[in-house]
Amino acid sequence: MGAATAVILAFSAGAQAPTQDKPKGQVKLPVPQRGETSFIPVATDTSFDEIHKRGAEARPKMMQRQRTLLQERYNLSNQPVKGVTMTRGKPVQGGVRVKLPSGVTWDELAQMAPAEIRQKKVWPKGFLPLPHPFHEEGGMVFPTFHIQEIRRQEGRDLERFDLEFDLADHFLPEFPPAIFLTTRPDLGDVSKGELVTTQNFYRLFNGIITPKQLNGLRLLVSQFPQQQFNQTNDRRSMKPSAGVSCFDCHANGHTNASTHLVGDIRPQAFRKRIDTPSLRGVHNQRLFGSQRALKTVEDFTEFEQRGAYFDGDPVVATKKGQNILERGGQVQDMAEFQEMLDFPPAPKLDVFGRLVPTLASESETRGEKLFFGKGRCAECHTPPLFSDNMMHDLKVERFYEPVLINGRMAAMDGPIKTFPLRGIKETPPYLHDGRLLTLDDTVEYFNLVLGTRLTESEKKDLVAYLYTL
Repeated sequence: MGAATAVILAFSAGAQAPTQDKPKGQVKLPVPQRGETSFIPVATDTSFDEIHKRGAEARPKMMQRQRTLLQERYNLSNQPVKGVTMTRGKPVQGGVRVKLPSGVTWDELAQMAPAEIRQKKVWPKGFLPLPHPFHEEGGMVFPTFHIQEIRRQEGRDLERFDLEFDLADHFLPEFPPAIFLTTRPDLGDVSKGELVTTQNFYRLFNGIITPKQLNGLRLLVSQFPQQQFNQTNDRRSMKPSAGVSCFDCHANGHTNASTHLVGDIRPQAFRKRIDTPSLRGVHNQRLFGSQRALKTVEDFTEFEQRGAYFDGDPVVATKKGQNILERGGQVQDMAEFQEMLDFPPAPKLDVFGRLVPTLASESETRGEKLFFGKGRCAECHTPPLFSDNMMHDLKVERFYEPVLINGRMAAMDGPIKTFPLRGIKETPPYLHDGRLLTLDDTVEYFNLVLGTRLTESEKKDLVAYLYTL
């Protein structure tokens, strides 16, 4: 089986975990530009014991490979920003965490043309696409804190025997996240600090939302079969599983940074890691999916259940128990609840999404001016949503040669949805694949990609402004 066809059912099809010949996991092209087939192998006779054995043996090797990559790319230490927290008090991580190549500074990089950065091979590795912790296998991976809380509340197991989540908790959103409703802003956080599940949704929301919305929430916390979590032998959980729920990734209608691979790209090496986006503010959004450009949240809800849960392959979905949602009585109800999810309060912003001068610091005020001016942020991130509801291609491949890293082909990204920046300090890590750990990293990234040449003090002001959103 070649690199381009090392697909999801590698263990159950009998393939061994890929070896790591080079410590840094990078190999140059050529890599096949198309796979031998678009379909995932369907395992029919491999026992669970054999699949579990292969997966458990591969796990230490895969996680060490990913830890090596992360340590090479980032400063992973816990460095919270003084006085900046998320809604329920979790500190926000600060500072530029992406490591620079030897012999250059951020200012020197900013002065170079993309072709020069590419020719000198000085594009920071932390700005390259981030692979899945086991890219050749892929699939949903959940942070440990979510696994433990689901196990405590519902007794089901979201832990995979073949791998684990790779990013440290201090780089992730607070857990459980707060829930704000557009229909009842007077109530504040209606989650009351609890992770909403099948065990408590009725108690928390009965009497606050309508029967249709309550049914929609019931479905959002209900489990449905998924590629790695199901009742077949080729699952990735120890026990047969009822599956996952929408809110296992979009915890409390927000995000816990669970990761997956997009299902709509072939071959496997070209599939992109996806960092779970927040569902806050979907009532104002008109595009769904990082690259799919689905036009309604109803379309997205159906697409996830029918396609993304099974890596875009309806053949294996049939085997593992695909759930077909009924548009009028289920999808619509789910959408009605999702469309009530609001952003956290932003007390320094007025009704048009601009800073109230009397409430903002001098640094925040300067940052807002940069956001709408020299930084060129507002050309895509327009208030009050801080998104233009469009897709843009940043053409970041201008800066580096294509390279295969830990099973992930770092090539062109293509057009990506403009994600909202409201509440941005509560949704780390950043970019569609989570390759940027802090907002400081994000500002450095776009300073190079957009060629804005911000000074050190301007970067700090811009980050200070982003915290107010």
